[in-house]
Amino acid sequence: MMMLILACIAFVGTHFLLSHPLRAPLVARLGANGFLGVYSIVAFATLGWMAHVYQTLPAQEPLWPVGNGLGAAGTAVMWVGAVLFAGSLVRNPALPDPKGPPATVPTPKGVFAITRHPMMWGFGLWALVHAAVFPIPANLVLTAAIAVLALVGAALQDAKKATLQPGFWPEWSRTTSYWPFAALIAGRVPWRSAMPGAHALGAGTVIWAAATWAHIPLAGVAAGIWRWIA
Repeated sequence: MMMLILACIAFVGTHFLLSHPLRAPLVARLGANGFLGVYSIVAFATLGWMAHVYQTLPAQEPLWPVGNGLGAAGTAVMWVGAVLFAGSLVRNPALPDPKGPPATVPTPKGVFAITRHPMMWGFGLWALVHAAVFPIPANLVLTAAIAVLALVGAALQDAKKATLQPGFWPEWSRTTSYWPFAALIAGRVPWRSAMPGAHALGAGTVIWAAATWAHIPLAGVAAGIWRWIA
């Protein structure tokens, strides 16, 4: 378990270091492509270390029972996470744009009206659900690492974007919210704007159904809706 904790710290810590304080000096020394190569090598190496240690741990007993009620709640939350993830892939102001950010801050729509970090919250919800429905100590460590990487990383991204895009990101941050539904509850965004588009609902549902089905051949367990129909 200590080795798994160290691997998770290495995976999350190197990601934060390379994404923030070490990024500029490494790009200056190695160039953008060189930095990307180093980043990829470190990311895959630490991810592989984390996965290897996790897979070689002996069997562990769950810390609490997982019944149909918790399974159903987890299934519903995972669908929300998949919709957030799918919606983040289209018209996402957080993604690099070679033409630069728009001259005016757009009105948040769809998943971006819910949170300005829908992809990261999709990963965060994934971590929360997998911790809840597979509560062995090793999995709690692993999912905590993913949650920290996603949700702390999103907060750090806000600070970095505010510096890189001073004419866009601060206003986008004031209009939207880090926490899901916070801007809607505060009245900064109308509720009618928060309806995810057809691409988010459709693609998210496909991702959700396919990913939960994949647990059967890959892990030998029925997850999501397949818990009841497989």
